[in-house]
Amino acid sequence: MQFTSERRLDDGVLEREFTLGEIPGILWTPASASASAPAPLILICPPPLGLSKMYPRLAGRARYYAAEYGFASATIELPGSGDRPRWAAAEQARADLRRVMEAGEPVGDEIVDALVLPLVEKAVPEWRATLDALLSLPEIGGPVGYEGGVISIGARLAVVEPRISAAVLFAGSFVPRTIFEEARQVTIPLQVLLQWDDEGNDRQAALDLFDAFGSKEKTLHANLGGHTGVPQFELDAGARFFARHLT
Repeated sequence: MQFTSERRLDDGVLEREFTLGEIPGILWTPASASASAPAPLILICPPPLGLSKMYPRLAGRARYYAAEYGFASATIELPGSGDRPRWAAAEQARADLRRVMEAGEPVGDEIVDALVLPLVEKAVPEWRATLDALLSLPEIGGPVGYEGGVISIGARLAVVEPRISAAVLFAGSFVPRTIFEEARQVTIPLQVLLQWDDEGNDRQAALDLFDAFGSKEKTLHANLGGHTGVPQFELDAGARFFARHLT
């Protein structure tokens, strides 16, 4: 991990951009974090829209977690997003999805698999490598939480990464059938956000996935509104969920 920039924000949070190989990311640590008092960590997985576009939302969440609960937070650019290289198969899958949706046709399993599974296969190992690097820093100590909007990435990570203790997952993305099977192996505490009127989401599929998760503690927060209409109070609800499980 190479830190490429560093600045102290006006609330005392230290924001550092980094690269891990070809993966760019950002780490936010509270002023209280030190080798003698390492901070718990939240991994914030962005949607595949590019960190520059998502920065205000990501930084706002990270600064809130730092100020209210003393958590560190980190995010990385997903494969194929931002300035990272595109790959032809993913571009074709997105084009196929647009064509089907514009025609008002159902989105079939073949398109969902081509769209989501390659991203999961690439992103999950990158998140695990990032976690290795972050936990080697003296001011970061865990436990580790995860939150994110590509729910399939979160589901896979919750199965394969034992260092993640709890997760807040955002419904609203297409989910391959194989992820439903993996969801039954998830055992960590979960909080799932669902926008009831999400124009691009299959509500029943989101409910079925929530039902499939094998966790004994899982809570569904469903709010009226479209994809971008998540109420502000859900930020505090997620922070309190992490506080129960990371402190």
